[in-house]
Amino acid sequence: MNVATLSWRYLWSRPLATTLNLLLLTLGLASMAMVLIARDQVERAFERDLAGIDVVVGAKGSPMQLILAGVFHIDVPPGNIPLAEAGKLAQHPQVAQLIPLSLGDNLQGFRIVGTTHDYPAHYGAQLASGAWWQRPLEVVLGAQAAAITGLRLGQAFEGAHGLGVGGASHGETPYTVTGLLAPCGCVLDRLILTATESVWRVHDDMHAGEGMSEAERAELDAALQDEREITLALIRYRTPMAAVSFPRFVNETTSMQAAAPALEITRLLAMVGVGTQVLHGLTAVLLAVAGLSVFIALWSAVRERRGDLAMLRMLGAPPARVSALLLCEALWLALLACALGLLAAHALTALLGQMLVARHSLAISGWQWVPAEGWVPVLAFGVAVVSALLPAISAYRLDVTSLLNTSR
Repeated sequence: MNVATLSWRYLWSRPLATTLNLLLLTLGLASMAMVLIARDQVERAFERDLAGIDVVVGAKGSPMQLILAGVFHIDVPPGNIPLAEAGKLAQHPQVAQLIPLSLGDNLQGFRIVGTTHDYPAHYGAQLASGAWWQRPLEVVLGAQAAAITGLRLGQAFEGAHGLGVGGASHGETPYTVTGLLAPCGCVLDRLILTATESVWRVHDDMHAGEGMSEAERAELDAALQDEREITLALIRYRTPMAAVSFPRFVNETTSMQAAAPALEITRLLAMVGVGTQVLHGLTAVLLAVAGLSVFIALWSAVRERRGDLAMLRMLGAPPARVSALLLCEALWLALLACALGLLAAHALTALLGQMLVARHSLAISGWQWVPAEGWVPVLAFGVAVVSALLPAISAYRLDVTSLLNTSR
């Protein structure tokens, strides 16, 4: 019988102790792997949604709130800004592109965003079916929004006021689905896109009442043109040097606020990093306890199996082979814990992703390999080797002659 087979038999000869050690080591490795996977997924989601957006301009308030509301659509915007002022920014020599966004309504929690065709084009979005909106009250649904709401091409629906579920329904101005987006893995998957004029019309009708004719609506639209507002604007710079002066220009000379996504997300990740460090500390404690438990189990095994080990030596097994028997037990334990830990980490991350999807938040996939996971098996086998080192040395130095004399 070879060392691997014999060590496996010895390992499970103490099922309760082995199960406890396996559980402790698995918990430690799963905690570590889940932190690595979730952090990598969140950072990738941030990078994907922030790609190409140099600055976000909106109402005065919290810059972080502006970024979370305007780029990731997971917060409430601080307010609205005048359309005329945003139009002036679009003509600024340092601005290459300005994409307006108008928020205020939702469907089952999915935000209805008034914008231009430049917004889906910015993320390289493609239609799975149908066509882009051409007139007000026509919408294109993101892949996730379409899947959960069940809406199909040509169907009509009524938006609800506000950015959360439970608002008053806009029954007098229904939207019509003209297109469905292919999954892009970005923020567009959970949005409903329409023309900016759609948002204005819905709220005009809400305040003016039902039964407006097209002539009355056109007259109202002309009267309110100077008072039109949007929620915020996504801006791409013409040159990188604009990052130095443009935000200061907006913040000091206008009634609006400019927030740099890269700066705010760095701050957010730094705050999240504190929690990550706490989890890493907990992981270290779990692994230390697991290593100590494995050490105690193997050290006890050496004492309990002195007769067996002496018999192996008498049958011709060299000291290194007897020592390898103890080390192999620890390696079997590390292998099992590594496999179970990685599986548990990916499953828990997938569950977290489903919870975030249910809350229309960041898209996180639990079944993607993260390069940093390569450290998990390294750590597992490192803990196993360190824990088995002293017991293996003790088995190697076992004095067969004195042990047999003692047993007589």
